[in-house]
Amino acid sequence: MKRVKDKIFGVIGLGRFGHHVAKTLAQGGAEVIACDSDEEKVRQIADLVSMAFVLDATDEKALKESGIVNADTVVVSIGENIEASILIVVQLKELGVKEVIAKAANPMHGKILERLGVDRVIYPERDMAIRLAHSLLIGEFIEEIPIGEKYSIFEIKAFEFMQGKSLKELDLRKRFEISVLAIKRGEAMLVNPSGDERILPGDILVVLGTTAKLSELSK
Repeated sequence: MKRVKDKIFGVIGLGRFGHHVAKTLAQGGAEVIACDSDEEKVRQIADLVSMAFVLDATDEKALKESGIVNADTVVVSIGENIEASILIVVQLKELGVKEVIAKAANPMHGKILERLGVDRVIYPERDMAIRLAHSLLIGEFIEEIPIGEKYSIFEIKAFEFMQGKSLKELDLRKRFEISVLAIKRGEAMLVNPSGDERILPGDILVVLGTTAKLSELSK
């Protein structure tokens, strides 16, 4: 299996989302091929990535010449132009790109992309809205990783009422159906902590549960 830094990533569409994806991948040490039909957007990313091209990604010949079809993963960040997004995805799949990730403008667009065999469909605005709502519902919310439709892994700051108590005393699994997977304590990470582990001020809990139960816990 290739390490991330050994992989080649392609990013098609350099709006705000695509620009940040390409920039972050490049900053992580990955080789990135970025392209857009807008010359100014390409100019803004050119010094940050391995290669940048001004091209019409709906043109199969242009895709081949850019080398983006040789990437391990290609992110199609053209959500607004649904027709172009679909055409690009079809061509990438036909040209044998191993993994295609595409941004969807709406649920219908997403369903079409899934049927075309896209490996992962993302909804940036929807996901950010959900994260914002969750952060408002859960006062000590830090991070969330969705797992399935209902459950997520959350990072939360330890609530004041938890401090000084052991996990056994708190009994979060029984009371709130929340499992504590780990405790971040400064630079240390306590994985699968025992029931005797006491929560200290400043601890960050990595927990598995639902938003509804975490919201209930925060109250």
